[in-house]
Amino acid sequence: MEQFKAVLWQDYIFFKRKFWSNTVGTLIGPLLYLLVFGWGLGSEIQVGGSSYVHFVIPGIIALTTMGLSFGNVANDINIARIYSKSFEELMVAPLPIPLYAAAKVTAGALRGFYAALMIIALSLILRVGLGFDAYFILVTLLNCYVFAALGFAVGLIIESHRDIAKFSNFIITPMSFLCGTFFPLDKMPWGIKEFIWLLPLTQTSLALRGEGGDIFRMFLHPAILLGYFALFFVIGIKVWAKAE
Repeated sequence: MEQFKAVLWQDYIFFKRKFWSNTVGTLIGPLLYLLVFGWGLGSEIQVGGSSYVHFVIPGIIALTTMGLSFGNVANDINIARIYSKSFEELMVAPLPIPLYAAAKVTAGALRGFYAALMIIALSLILRVGLGFDAYFILVTLLNCYVFAALGFAVGLIIESHRDIAKFSNFIITPMSFLCGTFFPLDKMPWGIKEFIWLLPLTQTSLALRGEGGDIFRMFLHPAILLGYFALFFVIGIKVWAKAE
């Protein structure tokens, strides 16, 4: 447990040193989305009988936490492996692989969750009128863990920093726009809609909006996210074990 805390503390120190730049950088993207898609279009569009602003804010939280949780972990691992070569020291250190992976993923997830808290605070200050309950917080945190675990696996697999950008362009960016973040899934063609529904960000977007409303779906979305987290986490550990 002390080793776990030490890894978290290291990431906290790095975050604390650039607290204001991290905070401002975290808010720029969501603010632009809110200005363009929220207040710019929100007064003109109704989705499901309510304001488009109410529809889009959960999507913005989902895509922002995805991007930050993934990017922080994937970039840190990739840089440590390829550029600073500090990752080799971890591989020979008396530190269990699952323990380090769990700590690194948790650190990345907390970075993403911090962004979610900033957006929630902004929404409350502007009196948007959205409710943020315990279920909302749980799903948001699960989304952070899913993509932090994906970032850990990708950071170990990909062999250059440029390839991480390619992965983001082909996987992360399309999910940001297609997974029910800015428009309802029922607008998608048949077949594509079913495929997109299976993606983790879609599960987060639907759960944050409470779409479906029944108890089964309330448990289904977090269960699928947990499945994705377990899959990505195991892949990361296996890739590290092979590297050793």
